Amino acid sequence: MTSSAPTSPVTSVSDVIFLDGTFPGSRDVLGGKAYSVNKMQTMGLPVPPAFALPTHVCAIYHDNGRALPESIWQDVLEQLCRLEADTGRTFGAGPSPLLVSVRSGAAQSMPGMMDTVLNLGLTPELCRVLADETGDQQWADDTWQRFRHSYASIVAGDPTAEPPADPFEQLRAAIGAVFDSWTNDRVKAYRARHNLGSGAGTAVTVQAMVFGNRDEHSGTGVMFSRDPATGENTLYGEWLSRAQGEDVVSGEKTPSPLPTVSEILPEIYPQLEQVATILEQEHRDLVDIEFTVESGRLYVLQCRAGKRSPRAAVRIAVDLVREGIIEPSEALARISPEQAAALADSHGVHDHHPVLATGIGAGPGAAVGQAVTDVDEARALAEAGTPVVLVRPSTAPDDVPAMFESVAVVTELGGSTSHAALVCREIGLPCVVGAGAGTMTALAGRVVTVDGTAGTVYDGDALNTDHSGARDEHLDELLSYLPTPVPAEHPLAPLTNAHQERA
Repeated sequence: MTSSAPTSPVTSVSDVIFLDGTFPGSRDVLGGKAYSVNKMQTMGLPVPPAFALPTHVCAIYHDNGRALPESIWQDVLEQLCRLEADTGRTFGAGPSPLLVSVRSGAAQSMPGMMDTVLNLGLTPELCRVLADETGDQQWADDTWQRFRHSYASIVAGDPTAEPPADPFEQLRAAIGAVFDSWTNDRVKAYRARHNLGSGAGTAVTVQAMVFGNRDEHSGTGVMFSRDPATGENTLYGEWLSRAQGEDVVSGEKTPSPLPTVSEILPEIYPQLEQVATILEQEHRDLVDIEFTVESGRLYVLQCRAGKRSPRAAVRIAVDLVREGIIEPSEALARISPEQAAALADSHGVHDHHPVLATGIGAGPGAAVGQAVTDVDEARALAEAGTPVVLVRPSTAPDDVPAMFESVAVVTELGGSTSHAALVCREIGLPCVVGAGAGTMTALAGRVVTVDGTAGTVYDGDALNTDHSGARDEHLDELLSYLPTPVPAEHPLAPLTNAHQERA
C-alpha cells in the first residue's frame, strides 16, 4: 500500500450498489460517473444498466493489501446477476455473452485522468460465440482485439499480456486496476494542480456494454449543450461512425463534427438535441455528454458539467443569468480565480508571422515556447525554466504531468473532444489538435506561438501584448454584478483591474 492511498472511513453505505435510480447516494459516495448514471436512470433516459463500488471501497481495497475482500467480491457477483437479468445475457458464457465496461469515477470530475476497460468478458471461445450469435465475425474480432489492447495496457500494464481465460478473473483484476489508478502520478498531478487534496478515492462503475462499432448504423460521440470554447448557445460535439468511446477521447482518430450524425442517422440527431436540453436544464449549466448509438438505438453513458475555456465560462454564466436560470451572485461564483487570471493576461497574435501548422483550436488563448516532442524532455526543460510547447501525435493520461508544465499543447491527431482538448480547455492552456501528420517533425526544437483560438501555430514569438481591442459584452455584464468598489481580496479583482486598463 502506498502512503498516498486513502484511509478507510467508517460507513454504512453498501459496498456494491445497483444503479437503478432508487439509491439516494451523493456524488461523494458514488463518484461522478456512477452518480450520473444513477441520476439519468431516475430521469428515464436510455442508460445501459450498471452497478458501482462506491468511493469508500477504494480505501478498503488499499487497506486490504490492494486486494478486493471476498465479501465484496461476492456482492459484485450478485449485482452481476442483476445485469444479466436486465440484459438477457450471461457473463462468461454463451449463447449470448454479456460484456461490460469498467470505469473509474472520483467525486470530482477529472476528465482524461483515469482509464476505462471496454468489452470485458471476452475470450477467444466467447469471441466465436459472439460471432455465431450475430453472424458478424469481423465485428466480433474487432471487439476482441479492442479488449485485448485495453486489458493489456490498462490492467496488466504490459502490451504483450493476454487477458485471463476466466472472465471473472478479468473483472476482478480490472476493478483492482481502477482502484490502483487512484494513486498514480497523473492523478496526483491533477489533484495537486486543482487543489483537490488527497480525496476519499475513486468509485468503480461496471456497466453493460453497448457497441458503437457494431455496424453502419452505430457510432459514438461526445456532445456539449453549448460551445465549450466560445460559450455560444448551440449544440457542439464530435462523432465517429463504427467506433467506441475511447476512439474519440483518445484523440488517436480525428472525428467528424456532431451535425454529421443528422446525415448518417437522421432519426438520432433530434434525440441528441432533446437529451442535451433535458440534461442542461437538470444541471443548470453547460453539460458534457458521452453517448453511443448501437444499430440505430441511442444510449447515454455519462453526463457531467462541461469543462470550458475562461471566455466561455463568462459567456455561459451571463447567458444563464439572462435566461433566468441562475442569479448574478452564482454567475460570479462560477468564475474561478484561475479563469479570471487567464482572461486578465490574455493577448492576441500578430498573424503576419509564418504559419507552421494549422488544426482545430481546442484550448483558446495564445502562448510562446520551445516545441518539444518528448514528454520527459518537456518536463525537464519546464523545470529548468524554459517555456515548453508539448507536441505529440495525441495525448494520453500519462502525458498529463508534462501537459501541466507546458505553456501550450499541439497534437497531430484528434478533435475538439479529444483528451488533449478536454484537459487543456479545463486548465486554460492554448491547444491546437488535428494539425496533421508531420507536425512533430516540422515543429520540433523551434520557438513557436500557439494560437488556440484560431487553431494556428506560428514561427517565432508572434504574441501581441497590446491589450487594446474590442470589449466583451458578456465580460462587461459579469463585472457589473460585482460590488462597487471591488474589494482587493475578491477573486475577480485582477480581472476587473485588467479590464479597466483596456477600456
